[in-house]
Amino acid sequence: MNNKWIIAALLVSPAAFAGGDSLIHWSDFSVTGLYGQNYLEPGEHFGGYEGQADQTTMTLETAGGWKNGDWFAFQDFLYYNDGSSDDNFANYGEYGTRFSASKMFDSKVGFGPLTDVSLALQFEQGSAAASTFLVGIGSDWTIPGFSYFNLNVYHRSEVVAGAGPKGASDGWQLTPVWRVDFGDTGIVFDGYIDWIFSVDDEMLDIYGGRVHADNMVHFNPQLKYQFADSGFLVGIEYDYWKNKYGIDGMDQNTGSVIVKYHF
Repeated sequence: MNNKWIIAALLVSPAAFAGGDSLIHWSDFSVTGLYGQNYLEPGEHFGGYEGQADQTTMTLETAGGWKNGDWFAFQDFLYYNDGSSDDNFANYGEYGTRFSASKMFDSKVGFGPLTDVSLALQFEQGSAAASTFLVGIGSDWTIPGFSYFNLNVYHRSEVVAGAGPKGASDGWQLTPVWRVDFGDTGIVFDGYIDWIFSVDDEMLDIYGGRVHADNMVHFNPQLKYQFADSGFLVGIEYDYWKNKYGIDGMDQNTGSVIVKYHF
């Protein structure tokens, strides 16, 4: 069985164990369909990009709380509808968990708006993205108007190079994650920002050639409407990705329409 389908099955499985006195206290699983235009494909020589393409994406996503912390993971299955490459299919996933100090010590660790501190672990992989391990510190904050606001700081260690230069995924990452619910209107605004910095200016690509790689910024907010008390949502997503995959000048600026269902 292909690894991506094994991962997809693992994303669904926590729901079976939630509740009661089990290891997993609660879980959520959702499926999202997205369609957008002007997405960038990495070039075959890893120093540029093929061009723009319409993109259809199916995302499997899970989040939950467990005895010692929480988790969040997703797996994207992408299709470039009019892509210029021979293989128009791709995949990308992130799988992370955090070990909560408050849960592990059975006492609140924090002060003021800081409500918890965690050890944060994550793994990233994909067709064009580098395979990368992340380890760092997570924090939870109470901010007026926000349903939640988390801030994670990671150190990134590339395992296998992706479409960008070798080592382009190494460095440090700052990731705020948030959600805002607008009362009982059903309108939800959530998203994240990945800022990857302290990346070397000049690196070897996988063929040994020199390729310039800059810091990366990925800004990915969603504005959605939830129908009544159902798990069905529709909305839009904005996607800005500066130096996508660590390729200098490969700046993606586009958006998608969203259909999402929480099980």
